[in-house]
Order: sequence, then C-alpha cells, then structure tokens
Amino acid sequence: MEKPIILRSYKSIENLTLEMGFLPFFKNGIPDFSVEEFTPEEYWFQEDIDGPWEWKGAVARNGKCAYGKFFHGKTGYISLKWLPEFANYRRKSTAKLKGIDKKIYEAIDQCGSLTSKEIKAIFGFNAPRKKRITQSMDMDEVENTIETNSQKEVKKGFDTIMTRLQMQTYIVVADFEYSIDKHNKPYGWGIARYTTPEQFYGKEIMNACHGHSAAKSKQLIVEHLLKMLPQASESQILKEIL
Repeated sequence: MEKPIILRSYKSIENLTLEMGFLPFFKNGIPDFSVEEFTPEEYWFQEDIDGPWEWKGAVARNGKCAYGKFFHGKTGYISLKWLPEFANYRRKSTAKLKGIDKKIYEAIDQCGSLTSKEIKAIFGFNAPRKKRITQSMDMDEVENTIETNSQKEVKKGFDTIMTRLQMQTYIVVADFEYSIDKHNKPYGWGIARYTTPEQFYGKEIMNACHGHSAAKSKQLIVEHLLKMLPQASESQILKEIL
C-alpha cells in the first residue's frame, strides 16, 4: 500500500477504512497499516486538540465503519462492505454463545444498546475491592473474605467478556459518552455504548455474504488484503487480522 494522506480528522480515518476494508488502531506486525502510524504526534493527547481517541466516536456514529476490539483483543475499524464476511468467519469459527456472554449479548440486543456502565450494573460487576486474609481475623471474617474474593474473581472478567463478544463480532461500539464539565465541555475517558451489528447496520447488510462458508469468507478477506497490502504476507494477515 502506498502511504496515504496523513490522518488529521475522523473523516480521513473513515475514508481510509472504506478504501482498505480493515484498519487496526495500533501499530502491528504489518508495517504502514494502522491509525497510529499515520497520525501526526501533535494529535495525540493534546489539550484542546481532538485526535484519534476523540475521532473514534465520530467514526462509529457515522455508521459506515464498525469500531471495536476485533483484532486479537485490540481495537480497529472494519468497513461495512467487509464486516459481514468478517462476522460470518468469526461467528462460524468460534463456539456458540453461552453463559454470561449469551446473557449480556441478549440484554444488549433486547435494549438496542447499553453502555459498559449499564451492563456492569445489570449483571453485578461492581464488586468491592479484594480483601487480604490476615492472622488477626477470626473464622467468620476469614469465611466472609473468601466469599468476597471469590465473587471478585468472577466479576473482574468484565473486560474479557466484552472483548470476546467484540472479537466474535456479536457486538460493536456505537458511540462513546463523556462527562460534561461546568463549561459544557466533555472530559475524561468516554464510556462505550455497545450495540449489535444487526441493530446498528441492519440485518440485511449483515446477511450480505451470500451464505458463504467460514472458509469462503476467510479466503475472500485474505485475497483482498493481499492486494491492498503488498508489504504483507498471507501469514502476517492471518496473524494480525484473522
């Protein structure tokens, strides 16, 4: 791929994703294939200057590219042209949803969308801090601490579950919501709002892979990326994207 125009806005990220089909956020094993590599330093973590962290919400909201943790637990963008093939491959290549994963997915689907904060509240992920057992504790205190720690071990897996659901393409990020200061300006890290691709883009779009098998979808993605990324080998594409 020839080096594209430097990324200076959410629109430039959107356009590059539409051209490439896939665009990881962070630098990876394929050179010249990430938002990070094409965004000037002055747009990263600068006060009063929007950059890639702020742009991601605008790209997601616009509905032409999906955003989420798609690439081995790391974030990136996929165009709607290629999302159905990617979802077809990922969903058919992984185990069916079950347990808490299935319950969270069904809650998001039934509600249309939920923020990470809402999901944590619904499913009880807001656990107290882990307590340490000491010699001065009596037996009741020890038993209560063991129970609290056990609950904490279960609940601390929230990020893992949400990453897994995104990797399997059952959910995507629809937007980010920010706290507002007294000057009516957003601040802090945005809270992700999750939805399903079918809710956000429509079932017709998500079913547009013509009944392909997982192997066929994988083949089409690899062939496309080999054309778009002459600097990459098939093994690199499989490692970084699939």
